[in-house]
Amino acid sequence: MIVFFALSVFFGGPVARADGLPLTVNVQEHRAIPDISNVPRIRFLTTADFPPFSFADASGKLSGFNIDLVRAICRELKVEDKCQIQVLPFGELEGALDARAGEAVIAGVAVTAKLRERFDFSRSYMALPARFLANAEKAGNVEKPEDLKKSEIGVIATSAEAGMLKAFFPALKAKPFETRQLMFEALKTGDIPAAFTSGLQAEFWRNSKAADGCCRALGGPYYSRYFLGEGMTIMTRKDQPLAKAFDAALVALAANGTLDELYIRYFPAGL
Repeated sequence: MIVFFALSVFFGGPVARADGLPLTVNVQEHRAIPDISNVPRIRFLTTADFPPFSFADASGKLSGFNIDLVRAICRELKVEDKCQIQVLPFGELEGALDARAGEAVIAGVAVTAKLRERFDFSRSYMALPARFLANAEKAGNVEKPEDLKKSEIGVIATSAEAGMLKAFFPALKAKPFETRQLMFEALKTGDIPAAFTSGLQAEFWRNSKAADGCCRALGGPYYSRYFLGEGMTIMTRKDQPLAKAFDAALVALAANGTLDELYIRYFPAGL
């Protein structure tokens, strides 16, 4: 079942920003907005189970960084009356876009060469880093991940971060875990002194009650387009100039500070 939310009702690789925010839009760039007046409606397809990007809040209202970003893009393009957000299971998003049941997907779809043959993508608006988390007691005064070369570092087996650890920190010995929950539990109890994982997941867990103040960030954040992908983008069909219009809107939103405001609203400062 598709759930509709009308916006008229509620409004090399990626490099970290110098101010620490993992936003990837160059505020000095200028992009002309293509003519999209002949586009009758713009239905953004997303999920409701991808916090903090898109989720149902305590009142059941669709919320999140991506949701507010869609509203901001539509305001910037002056097409609020044409914009809608539709919620679908993640596995149905690509097919729905292909079948013209929507005009854009904003749900963290990984950009691949195969998908680029069929769809257009906006520029990346956020890079997703990897991070080391260290058990504050077990790691002691260690200041650099390289100083842990005599210890085992937790990673999720077969994950992108596992490959990244092997490639960029060859002196560190990986200890694979089947799930992030098991890895974080081992980190909390001190069975491992540190873990290398998704920066997003790491920071939310580190600041949660489950972590109980056990751990601290160590070095980083670390970015790799090869291992971690292009970051967050918006996927569209090739028959409309929407990706270019979204690019222009993202540049404008970066320049006027809106992207920064949304980031600070939804993400922990340590990301």
